Amino acid sequence: MRAKSQVRTKDEHVLYLGDWVFHVGPTFIETPFGTETKDADLHFYGERLTEALEYQADVTPLANWELYRLEPGKLEAYLEESACLIISDVEAKCFHLYPSFFDRARREKRIVTFPDRLDVIKDWIRDGGGMMMLGGWLSFSGVQGKSGWGRSKLQEVLPVECLQVEDLVESSAGFTAEVLAPQHPAVKGLPWEKFPPIFGYNEVKGKIDGEVLVRVKETGHPLVVTGEYGKGRLLTYMSDPAPHWGINFELWEAYDTFWQQAFNWVKKKK
Repeated sequence: MRAKSQVRTKDEHVLYLGDWVFHVGPTFIETPFGTETKDADLHFYGERLTEALEYQADVTPLANWELYRLEPGKLEAYLEESACLIISDVEAKCFHLYPSFFDRARREKRIVTFPDRLDVIKDWIRDGGGMMMLGGWLSFSGVQGKSGWGRSKLQEVLPVECLQVEDLVESSAGFTAEVLAPQHPAVKGLPWEKFPPIFGYNEVKGKIDGEVLVRVKETGHPLVVTGEYGKGRLLTYMSDPAPHWGINFELWEAYDTFWQQAFNWVKKKK
């Protein structure tokens, strides 16, 4: 995959975790004795966001299963060379579990631990790293509460409070945006009145130390929130940067500029 062969061409680097999917099928039932599945496809939903950021930085995208397989120390190596970390549609458990825990052939007959990856990320942000957490069915609390970020060590770092139950808010009629802090560098100068309908978002609660820049016009729920932790900065976007929630969002005339401004803000480029 791209992450294994990428050559750096720019001074800055972004580590982008999530937004990959396997499509399998269609499945045909042609006999009472069996089924047949035809075709399979690996798809990167984050292609559009990656294109927007690559005007300014090299981007390494990793799927959830690649994060799960990262050997101890590899995440730290990625972060050391990164100006920004993006987490989008990734359950918190992907940072804790490791294949050798379940593969009997790979188990060692000794006590084994390795540094908590969420502690690693917290320390990296505190020391000046910039992070964006983006929405989706596996973000924040997520579908059926499976994402688990509200119970994770990053909850104290995020500028929003995750619900402890499923947080998906969806509508085929779509939701629009209302900017509350038009002078903030992450959202300044953008045509929010032309923001296209999004099909859903993750409901969260604001924190005292988080600044709500944009909210969902129809419900008042936070949509874009920023905050700081130590020397680092965080930006949360509670909807999806990609389909299906963001299928219209990708067509917004200011899509590229928004993500470039968000990137510049979290990495402290004035």
